[in-house]
Parts: sequence; C-alpha cells; structure tokens
Amino acid sequence: MKNWGFKIPDSRTLDLDKEDLKLYNKIVEKVPSARRCIMCGMCSATCSAANHTNFNFRLVHHKFRMGMFESLASELDKCMLCGKCRMLCPRGVNTRAVIYNMRIILDNMYYKNI
Repeated sequence: MKNWGFKIPDSRTLDLDKEDLKLYNKIVEKVPSARRCIMCGMCSATCSAANHTNFNFRLVHHKFRMGMFESLASELDKCMLCGKCRMLCPRGVNTRAVIYNMRIILDNMYYKNI
C-alpha cells in the first residue's frame, strides 16, 4: 500500500441511539422545549456568563445528552440564569429551565452516590 502523506480519519459521527438517554429524557419531561434545540449557537452568542467565563450552553447540553457528567456541575454553576439566551432562541427552547433541571439532576446523582 502506498503512503500518500495523509490518511482518512475515523468517523466522528455521534450515534445517539447507542447512548443512555434516561437522564436526558428526564430533562425533556420537565422542559419539553429542550427537544427542539438544534444547537444553532444563538444562546452561546448572547450569553453574559460566556463574556466572563468559558461557559457554553451548546457544549453543556451536548455533554449532558451524551452522558458526559464529569465536571459538568462546575460548568453549570457558571450560568447566571439571566434568561438572555431564552429570549433569543429561535426555536423557543427554555434554556433557563434546562440548565436549572440539569443542576437538580446532577445534584441528585451526586448526593445519592455519597
């Protein structure tokens, strides 16, 4: 086989069908609009917390959905729950309620594991 100086990378496709969405479904049960999020970035672009920290709603939402809970609680604590992201969301996602309920679920997970 000839080496052409590059290789085709492995697929970075995320298969959500293989993920355990039990906790994410709890969020959707409490905040049905969470399912409408298309990760457009309007929330991140207007975020007051992002101006002073590296908070990113899209990243937090994605990590929670994928079950990547490590260090997620500290990320969620950066959100001031001001609601600017909710006002600008083109899909009408109640981002404030999503963050709030993520905090509750992670707190329950933490205290149950102690």
